[in-house]
Amino acid sequence: MATTPDGAGYWVLNAYSGKIYAFGDAGSFGEPAHTASYKGSPEFWPNAIYMVPTPTGKGYWVLEAGLAELGLIQSFGDAKSYGDEKSIGREPNGLPVAMAPTRDGKGYWIVDSDGGVFAFGDAPFYGSMGGRHLNARIVGIAATQDAKGYWLVGADGGVFAFGDALFGGSMGGRTLNAPIVGIASDPQGSGYWLAGSDGGVFAFGGAPFEGSLGGRRLNRPIFAIVADPRAV
Repeated sequence: MATTPDGAGYWVLNAYSGKIYAFGDAGSFGEPAHTASYKGSPEFWPNAIYMVPTPTGKGYWVLEAGLAELGLIQSFGDAKSYGDEKSIGREPNGLPVAMAPTRDGKGYWIVDSDGGVFAFGDAPFYGSMGGRHLNARIVGIAATQDAKGYWLVGADGGVFAFGDALFGGSMGGRTLNAPIVGIASDPQGSGYWLAGSDGGVFAFGGAPFEGSLGGRRLNRPIFAIVADPRAV
């Protein structure tokens, strides 16, 4: 799921079929399901695992996990491709899990489950957890508001800060009712939120806690967290 810049609409991505559903003022600019990678037998389709909009809201990037376990980028609308893990010939050590764009939309980062970070376009590389010991796989990345840093989060709630990203705390080493599935940065400050698959939300570094679904009965697990862009 991704929200439009004015917060008045959103897109929902179907990871298996590659279809994108637009609601509110979110425009339809194409979808992976209509591209060559989704031709032929479904067992050879990539998994469309993440999407982020451009700053204008008139396009979006979709991150896919291909058969070679590489992070592939498809661009739609005014989103431009600046490369992906296949284009740099990366040998996979982990699976692609998330991406984050730069503020001007002229670059992005891809993060893998082993903590490796790959920078494209005008996205600077500030470091990664690739090749370092992790207690749990990495599940998300969030950029700071000036795009001069980013946070990574593990399924155990461990947070790793790079560049000008400030470490505001984590759930690492603490008991969780469910694994962490994502991280979102606070548009108004240097804080961030973590989300668990049970709907639990944890706020750090000045990010306000506005409530959660933790402790409530859910029909399906939560798999992402999105900050309200209208707070910028």
